[in-house]
Amino acid sequence: MRIGGLASGIDTDSMIRDLMNAERIPLNKLQQQRTKMEWQRDAFRDINKQIAELELLIENMRLNSNTINPKKVASSMEGAVTATGSAAAGNGAYKIAVTQLASNAINTGNASKEDIEKFISENDGETVTFYTYGEADAKRGLEAGMQERSFKIEKDDTIDSIIKKIHAADKNVRAFYDEASGQFVMETKRTGDYNTNKEDEFGGAEIGFKSGESSFFTELFSMSNDQEQGGTNAKFTYNDVVELESKDNRYTLNGMTFTFHDVTGIDENNKPINATLTVTNDIDKAVENITDFVNKYNELITTLNGTQQEPIYRDFPPLTEEQMEEMSERQIELWEEKAKSGLLRRESIIPSALTSLRSTWSSTVDNDGAFRLMAQIGITTTEDYMDGGLLKIDENILREKLEEDATSVQNLLFNSSEGSSRGLLNRLEDSLEKTIGQIEQRAGKGSFTNQMYTMGRELEAMEKRIKAFEDRLGQVEDRYWRQFSAMERAISMMNNQSAMLMDFGGNMYQ
Repeated sequence: MRIGGLASGIDTDSMIRDLMNAERIPLNKLQQQRTKMEWQRDAFRDINKQIAELELLIENMRLNSNTINPKKVASSMEGAVTATGSAAAGNGAYKIAVTQLASNAINTGNASKEDIEKFISENDGETVTFYTYGEADAKRGLEAGMQERSFKIEKDDTIDSIIKKIHAADKNVRAFYDEASGQFVMETKRTGDYNTNKEDEFGGAEIGFKSGESSFFTELFSMSNDQEQGGTNAKFTYNDVVELESKDNRYTLNGMTFTFHDVTGIDENNKPINATLTVTNDIDKAVENITDFVNKYNELITTLNGTQQEPIYRDFPPLTEEQMEEMSERQIELWEEKAKSGLLRRESIIPSALTSLRSTWSSTVDNDGAFRLMAQIGITTTEDYMDGGLLKIDENILREKLEEDATSVQNLLFNSSEGSSRGLLNRLEDSLEKTIGQIEQRAGKGSFTNQMYTMGRELEAMEKRIKAFEDRLGQVEDRYWRQFSAMERAISMMNNQSAMLMDFGGNMYQ
């Protein structure tokens, strides 16, 4: 039981609070150390995110050959055919004559809503079958060719529910019904001539019906195989010599992907008209891609340099909860800005990473290409050493070298060999990966438990010390209260005895 200063007149609560504040000073320091380490951990992780973003950019550049050697393709008949080119596309002019576009198969029929409802009620439980082309499926014992699709008519069906059943039976088929006109349409989603056997029982139709099995289509809507339209391949001639077909209106050849929009037509001699597609290096795009990389790299270098240049404000430790309660949000913000300054200044990982990254640009790449140094393609570090290794681009030189030999630029940056032949950006990525690993060992990442990284283990040890200290403080506070309570009881007893003596003395003189 805690007894206040009723007997002594002492403000026991305030006195014990002051005593405990003094006892809590070491605990506050421990909690501040914990907060600072959590800030350091989070700062490390933020840097790792930035490094990972640069690493991903490099990886995408390496995997996409169009990054350094992009192509642009101009068409003389953009309404008929356009194209894109990969790095494998040779510069020059190519002729394409499109004589037929790829189309999807479509079949139509007619029936009124009343006839549909009557058919459904009279054919409750009937299984309706139609056929579409399917690839071979060994698990189901199916060969490539026209394969059976089916659904069951039920008395509660409507035309909408049956259309859903058709879609479920074959996801490559689309159907719809227009109630106003009574027209029913059934078509393939994909273009192309898949059922090439024109002599089969379906007459080469892409959506096939059989008498007796497909009455919903053949009897209700009067649809037949021979009235189907479409299901054609695109046909075109390449450079007046090679005749080719495609099941859709796209075709990739010699590093170029052609897209067909219309036929190119025929001339007065009934010969196909050619569209001319001209492939050239897209220097503007290549420069843009390299500039994006340099900007991203410089952002990282600026961040890393900043961590080593920030001042350390020793008089601004992390705030305790009690201190925060006495300050405004703006005051807390300004204080923590100084408290977080220089968090990573003494962490050796950052200077080591900077040294490794900077050394990449002065190294030589032994390869068969025309360029062995970054400076040869117009990329160097800035002259001001205070910039800490930022890169700069001489765009005129870069453009000249890309026009001269884009393949050699690609090899300089991304040659996949090991050792002295390894491309510079591959080497840079190796350095970034090493730094990421070092930071994860020190500060972990979101998926790590505390035991998996150094700071986590240190934080757990701090938590144990803080918990033990808090338990001890509880015991100290209880002791203070016991001592003050005992004092109050003693004073109270003395006061009672004094009062009794005074009463006794007063009675003697009466």
